[in-house]
Amino acid sequence: MKKYIVEFIGTFFLVFTIGMTVIAPGAGDMAPLAIGSCLAVMIFAGGHISGGHFNPAVTIGVWLRGKCPTSDVVPYFGAQFAAGLVASYAVKALKTGLVAKAAALSGAMTPEILPALLAEFLFTFALVWVVLNTATAKGTSGNSFYGFAIGFTVLTGAYAVGGVSGGAFNPAVALGLCLMGIVSWGSLWIYLVACSAAGITAAVAFKALDNGD
Repeated sequence: MKKYIVEFIGTFFLVFTIGMTVIAPGAGDMAPLAIGSCLAVMIFAGGHISGGHFNPAVTIGVWLRGKCPTSDVVPYFGAQFAAGLVASYAVKALKTGLVAKAAALSGAMTPEILPALLAEFLFTFALVWVVLNTATAKGTSGNSFYGFAIGFTVLTGAYAVGGVSGGAFNPAVALGLCLMGIVSWGSLWIYLVACSAAGITAAVAFKALDNGD
């Protein structure tokens, strides 16, 4: 249960930070820096307890890599999506009040399908790839930099392709973006498909290329 609570807390603050910095009045061009930093510090805080996934795509990748018990996969998903839901309503409460419609917060983004699929796949792959190589590999075991490596991957992705896809790289974040009216509900499937596929591909690539366990 401790692991699931940690996954909830970390995912909550990630989605909460996204909403508070992206929705006006927010942090403008500095939003990706706040988001990447939030992910890094939450991983440093909870990584030793739950692994610091805070992302269903990461959970898929770590599970396929053999470092997450099958019994934890669904509870991790539940904690992560629940955190995205709660964080979204917390943002709405602080930004406009609970009774305001999400669409009123900002115009919902409807990304172009093929560019968004590619953008979300590439940087979710990068994210899971970095997680597997910095947080689960023998060669980097016991390192002190994995939180920043993971957080800065999200930071890089947000700046690189945020304008193309919204820069979720995370199905739980995508749910939050839809609930907050940042991304249209009709585009949710893009993130679910691209992020899940990227998590699987990253795990396969890691297992094929890693020399140790």
